[in-house]
Amino acid sequence: MDRSKVVAIITGVISLFLGIFYLVLVQMLDFRGEMQPAPVSQLPAAIYSNLPFSNQFPV
Repeated sequence: MDRSKVVAIITGVISLFLGIFYLVLVQMLDFRGEMQPAPVSQLPAAIYSNLPFSNQFPV
């Protein structure tokens, strides 16, 4: 076989491997069930800063 055919075969095998890997990964992620948002009680509280220069620019 010449070099171009070997490169084409290797590229095809890599492409098939990546495609099958992607499909398996998507199926595994899909089997986890429906995604639900985090509870509001688990969200971090807002942090307010009272720096000396914060009053210089009125909103």
